Amino acid sequence: MPAHTTTISIWEKSRKRLTAGILAAWASLKRWGRRYPKTFFCLGALAVFWIFSLPRPLFDQPLSVILEDSGGQLLGARIASDGQWRFPPATQTPEKYNVCVVAFEDKRFWWHPGVDPLSLGRALWLNLQHGQVVSGGSTLSMQVIRLARRNPPRTVWQKFVEIFLATRLELGYSKGEILALYAAHAPFGGNVVGLEAAAWRYYGKRPDALSWAEAATLAVLPNSPALIHPGRNRKALLQKRNRLLDRLVASRHLDASGCALAKEEPLPEAPLPLPQLAPHLLDRLARQTGPNQNTRLHTTIDRHLQQLVLETLARRQELYRGNDIHNLAAVIIEVPTGLVRAYAGNVPGAGAEHGDQVDIIAAPRSTGSILKPFLYGLALENGDILPNSLLRDVPTQLGQYRPENYYESYDGAVPARRALVRSLNVPFVLLLQQYGLGKFHFELQRLGLSTLGKPPAHYGLSLILGGAEANLLDITNMYACMGRRLGAFYVRNGQYSARDFQPPAFTVNNATPGMERLTSFTEGLGAAAIWFTFDAMQQVERPTSSGEWELFQASRHIAWKTGTSFGFRDAWAAGVTPEYAVGVWVGNADGEGRPGLIGVDMAAPVLFELFERLPAGNGWFDPPYDDMAEAAVCRQSGFRAGPYCETDTTWIPKAGLKSAACPYHALLHLDGAGQWQVSSACETPANMQHQPWFVLSPLEEFYFIRKNPSYRPPPPFRSDCLSALNAPEHNPMQLIYPKDPSRIYVPVDLDGKLGSTVFQATHRRPETEIFWHLDGAYIGSTKTFHQMALQPPVGKHVLALVDASGFRVEQSFEIIGK
Repeated sequence: MPAHTTTISIWEKSRKRLTAGILAAWASLKRWGRRYPKTFFCLGALAVFWIFSLPRPLFDQPLSVILEDSGGQLLGARIASDGQWRFPPATQTPEKYNVCVVAFEDKRFWWHPGVDPLSLGRALWLNLQHGQVVSGGSTLSMQVIRLARRNPPRTVWQKFVEIFLATRLELGYSKGEILALYAAHAPFGGNVVGLEAAAWRYYGKRPDALSWAEAATLAVLPNSPALIHPGRNRKALLQKRNRLLDRLVASRHLDASGCALAKEEPLPEAPLPLPQLAPHLLDRLARQTGPNQNTRLHTTIDRHLQQLVLETLARRQELYRGNDIHNLAAVIIEVPTGLVRAYAGNVPGAGAEHGDQVDIIAAPRSTGSILKPFLYGLALENGDILPNSLLRDVPTQLGQYRPENYYESYDGAVPARRALVRSLNVPFVLLLQQYGLGKFHFELQRLGLSTLGKPPAHYGLSLILGGAEANLLDITNMYACMGRRLGAFYVRNGQYSARDFQPPAFTVNNATPGMERLTSFTEGLGAAAIWFTFDAMQQVERPTSSGEWELFQASRHIAWKTGTSFGFRDAWAAGVTPEYAVGVWVGNADGEGRPGLIGVDMAAPVLFELFERLPAGNGWFDPPYDDMAEAAVCRQSGFRAGPYCETDTTWIPKAGLKSAACPYHALLHLDGAGQWQVSSACETPANMQHQPWFVLSPLEEFYFIRKNPSYRPPPPFRSDCLSALNAPEHNPMQLIYPKDPSRIYVPVDLDGKLGSTVFQATHRRPETEIFWHLDGAYIGSTKTFHQMALQPPVGKHVLALVDASGFRVEQSFEIIGK
């Protein structure tokens, strides 16, 4: 007969016997119940009461909130609301402690049903002999019941209650669970409750790392918890521990040599402070923990990286505090997974007077220029620009808002990539105006910026220069999300996941990946736009004290950006590689600005040091060619090539195929000698020559030619052709200030008179004489340097400029003074 058939037969016979036995017992109970109904009812009621006698939950004391790293090591803890160090119960206890506590408290624990009659009889005999209570005879199960009932007075009645409930406890819990309950709630001296808290407070280690001597000490301590305090009868504690170690030798859990070595270990001294490696993260997560939630927070933090970050920040703070810069913060996010691997909300040891309790990572701060890469990438994705499209860089007045570059220098026109590399302000303000303020505001929120709580108009165009606030976690995570989308492009066969841009994960429970919904549709930033953005961010230039620019490079591939808020209050740096995104903030928690508090000088060195100490990666992001296209691009303007451009074939984002053609190249009509521009009104077509020409506006040309001496201004118009030229694009003259209708505030000097306002213009031929008129009255002329300091009275005025060829420029303005 097959084996499985034999098994089924045995099971069938056993089932029949069991069923018959149950039916017979039930028949006996019914007969007994009919004969003794009152007794049967009382016993039944007692049974029901016994079944539902245990409270739910068994323990309702407040618990400490504890923070663990990704490997379960303690990072920090907060004391429970009742002032006790009471850690959340563990699911199991270490074997050494189990052996020790069973040997000391309840040697027949594994076999009795919650009550040990032999132990109770022995306790009764000893108590009668001594005439007082010297032994309770309680099992570990009974002690758990006593702890759950908050240690009621020791009476005979309470002993019966403990016996009654202990048997019920054994029915509902396994032996291992009962041991874990005892270990989690036993007193260990002072305000230390539970094995885990005791292990950290007395030995500075996890319970599963305890030695035999340490486990034996903690096993005997709840019997007399006051013995742990220095100055008490610690000799009695030592003797108890050593007697327990001898028992372990007798039970063959420990050999003689191991016992001798264990006895040499000293007792713990004063309680040790608990680790405080991530206090700000602990506070952050504790606030998010509800009253009925688990207070054991198993985080994604890498303990080694966390310590590395804290050491780096502390060392840098020693250098910076000489300039009264006291606070630093840093966060590290793993790019592929979105897990937070290090979280240092403030530099340790800054002091309460300098706000070291403030979590800078979560605090909204002025962004400075840290948002510029997002606008660059979004403009690429929208097809507004190509990577090297020229952006205007001239003095600009937008209503009451006048953005300025560092050192107030201008390039006239600058490639978008170089504008990002040099973090120029004016080109990005004008790019934001072109892209759309409302659209950029919306896209920032979709990328993960959570602090934009006001409508776009509240921030205005200054949004790109620090007019809004952001926190370090959002900024770092946005760069991490960009890296995740780019890094997974080929893994997903060119498709995107909505989960690329999501909040970072702090805890292991929130880090479990689910099913991804892939799509070819791009929301926000596509892979190509991100790649070109990161490519530009690998090189950053910073201004020197002389106003020149020098290249600032890292020793490895890092896409990074810095930011400095107005008033030198916040210094930012954020960087990303295929493996990690790192964010750094430097400043003062109270918002005090300090000279020299600049992102590239203060935050960037910290960023690079952290990257240097991170594990080396496997190179750089692969170019996402499936999201790119080869296209003819104008060599001088960087736009998609027009009919008059010299071209280069290069890779651009596919979205760039819909971008505008080059607006800077035009076909000029020159006389036969190529010296003058002409038109059909003053020259026959047969005598003309036609040449493609790279043409900037007079204002752009004024600044552009200073840094690009090879630039060739277009030839002027021949004098007999001027009368036919009325279009503004032919005007060789342009105002620099005031550029647009504006209100000019002029302070009053010490003599009570209004100060002077410097008006400035430019001409394609600087040597041309320009005649200046204010409100119709001639006020003077200029050559070469077209500037004039004027003192118009308060009110509205009209400035008119006329050159020797009759070209005219007018601009209205209003003077405001006190």
